[in-house]
Amino acid sequence: MWEVGPRDGLQNESAILPTADKIAWIDSLTDAGLPFIEASSFVSPGWIPQLADADEVFAGIRRRPETVYSALAPNARGLERALAAGVNAVAVFMSASETHNRRNINKSIAQTHPVLREVTRGAKDQGVFVRGYVSTAFGCPYEGAVAVDQVLRVALRLLEDGVDEISLGDTIGVATPADTERVLQVLLKHIPTNRLALHMHDTRGTALANILVGLTMGVTTFDSALGGLGGCPYAPGASGNVATDDLVYMLEGLGILCGIRSQALERPLSVLRSAVGHSLRSHASAVLFAEGGMECGPV
Repeated sequence: MWEVGPRDGLQNESAILPTADKIAWIDSLTDAGLPFIEASSFVSPGWIPQLADADEVFAGIRRRPETVYSALAPNARGLERALAAGVNAVAVFMSASETHNRRNINKSIAQTHPVLREVTRGAKDQGVFVRGYVSTAFGCPYEGAVAVDQVLRVALRLLEDGVDEISLGDTIGVATPADTERVLQVLLKHIPTNRLALHMHDTRGTALANILVGLTMGVTTFDSALGGLGGCPYAPGASGNVATDDLVYMLEGLGILCGIRSQALERPLSVLRSAVGHSLRSHASAVLFAEGGMECGPV
């Protein structure tokens, strides 16, 4: 489970959180035992001003040896900053749809590959794990349906360039369980399950159902954001990620151990809600703040 809230979640907040609040939240996630935390993004401040303080965040967080702290690195300069900050993993990103890629990165898919190859190989030379996000893998806000063959081509090219893991993004939250099964059936013929992850947004309330399909097909890595934070500034209509707290509750109910417990997320949820200053989207947080305590599913 990759907690992407501090990056994918905060980049879509209208207000820019103080650095101290980000550090306090990430520290609370560390204390809760999250195994993977994507703490920020080393992009140009002009593109994502909400994450302009990535260097300060990484310098200020309290690290646990068992936790992997990752960051987005869109280019060689971003990788240089990420390595200097001491990341354990970096992520590169591109879209499966041409139009979204141009809106998001200002480059065509063909132009993006060499840039990401440089980042990937530079990170691998330093022994750093690399994730490759493939956005709009289930649908594009500009082009509509995206051919699964195109998703496969982008994913295989990233793997050829040295990426360790592909995270398939339902960027605007349009996928149904049938869509998830259809896409995975094709990709799993070419990519082993341990090199695939799902990054599902919950725009239409189907994210947990899609993840359940992924589980039944052997995928065991899922991206999520505490409280259901998230969205994409370059994807009209995109809402938050699947909520970490809802996902953990579901996994507990299935008897699946994911390294953390629902009750351990109470403090991070409280810290987050105080920092962003508004209610959260997750069902579990609604239970917590309405009743003063979070119920825990069977384990």
